Formats: sequence, C-alpha cells, structure tokens
Amino acid sequence: MTRFIHDQFAKDYLETLLTPYGTVQAPRRVAGEVRQIDVWFAPTIPPSSTLGLLSQLTATPCILEPYRNPASTHEICDCLLKQLEVRGELHREARREERSLQNSEIPHLWILTPTASTQLCASFTAVPDSNWQPGIHFLAPALKAAIVAIHQLPVTPETLWLRILGRGTVQKRAIDELTALLVNTPLRQATLELLYGLQKNLEVVPDPDKDDQELIMRLAPLYQQDREQAKQEGIQQGVEQGVQQGVQQGERLVIETILKTRFGELDESLLSIVESSLALTPDEFTPLLMQLSREELIERFNQR
Repeated sequence: MTRFIHDQFAKDYLETLLTPYGTVQAPRRVAGEVRQIDVWFAPTIPPSSTLGLLSQLTATPCILEPYRNPASTHEICDCLLKQLEVRGELHREARREERSLQNSEIPHLWILTPTASTQLCASFTAVPDSNWQPGIHFLAPALKAAIVAIHQLPVTPETLWLRILGRGTVQKRAIDELTALLVNTPLRQATLELLYGLQKNLEVVPDPDKDDQELIMRLAPLYQQDREQAKQEGIQQGVEQGVQQGVQQGERLVIETILKTRFGELDESLLSIVESSLALTPDEFTPLLMQLSREELIERFNQR
C-alpha cells in the first residue's frame, strides 16, 4: 500500500514542478494491454534552470517513471515496453499525416530509481555518459532511455529536485536542503506541502517500514514548525492591518469633528471631503479644514 502512496506523491510532485513549462499527463494510458505511463511531459517552453538536472531531463518530450523501491529488471522492461508502444502510436500518427516521424518527437524514457546495482545496469548495457552527471546510465542510443540511480547523484543544488524522490538518508538530506532554502525560493513551499500530504497518508498505514517511519518523524516537526510560523505571520499581519485601520479611523474621526464643528451636520458634499482628506497626512489636512470655507473645501477636494 505504501508503494502506491509514494507513487502518487511522485506523480503529483513531478506534475507540480513541470506544469509551468509544458503539458503533463500523469498518468497517460498507452495502447495494447492496458498500461499507464507515470508521467508524460511535453515542454512548451524550456523548463527553468532552477530545476537543475531535472530541467535537462525534461528539455524534450519525455516519459518519467519514478520508483519508490529499486526498479527490478522486470519493471525496467515494462517501462521500455510502454515507451515502445508510444513510439508505435507516434509512427502510426505520422503515417496517417503522410510525414516522417522526427527523432525529436520520440519521448526519452527516464527511469527514476532510488538505487540501481552495477549488475542491473550491466544487464541492460546501461552506461554513464561523460556529458551528464554521475548516476545516469544510458541504454543503447536507439532506445532513448536511461536509468537514473538517485543514490549516485552528486549532492549538489542541481540534483536536489530529483533527490527528493530518493529514499532513506538520500531523501532525508534532500529534505534538509529543501527546508534550508530561502522561504521565497520557487517551488520550496509547494514541495513541502506535497511532502506534508505524503506524511499524513503514511501515518494511517499500518506497520510502515523503517524508511517510512523515519520520513514521518522527519516531516512531523517541519509540519508543526511551518504551521506555527504561518500562524504567527497571520497574527502579525492582522495586528499590522488592525493598527493601520485604527490610525485611519482616528484620522477620519478628527476630520469629521472639525467639519461638524465648523459646518454642522455632514451632508453628501462634506462626506466627500472626509474621504478625500484621508489621502493627506494630518499635518496637511488640518490647516485646510480649519481655514478654507465650505465652498473652497468642496472645490479643492473635488479636484483630487
């Protein structure tokens, strides 16, 4: 059960990060036996460089298949089969339109696994590429696929958004780095909210495994701290608004008192002076209200 909870978190997380830059389908159904791609992404604008390595992975149409547990040989084959079925769909569509399918239209498959053994990568002849960061193992070029071993990614800001999908100490460290970012960092708060949702879902699962228990314990104080901070900010904002409203109400009372003392009851014309006077400071409106005649006041403030 926890696997499906983590799968849903990964889909929601990747959709949140990528939606501003293109079309995301999570999941996307493919032809043949009923199968679903976890995340299909087609960029309409280049993904922001703030996403680091993830922006490189998603610079062209791609399929993202995140795994909570280490991807098995069978699961990687299943991912390849889904990608090949998509390629078949695209080829058929191109033939109907009487054109050639461009290689750039074929989505690249990125299999995101928390760990990947040397034996697993070797069984698919998946090898690193010197043009890419360590931890990414590319299959034969014609397949347009790679295994991303999250535990092997360098611990740098560029890999943070992918390491969030790791597990154990890798994920814990990534969460620590996320919380250390400036509060106004793009996607920081949205990612934390998704993690808090994951925490709440895991809390109702009977007998969570050790990694999930540690994840719950790591996120619980963050959630309380975040909510307390939001509460304090709300209180402070309310106080500031209350003070401002109180000052303005006091100024309104002063203006109304001066006008009533000089001209009696406040009619519609004098009420319009009250509203216009509030745009001035007390040092500015007091001498005007005390010295100008009714007609002069109406004429002056109606010009504002």
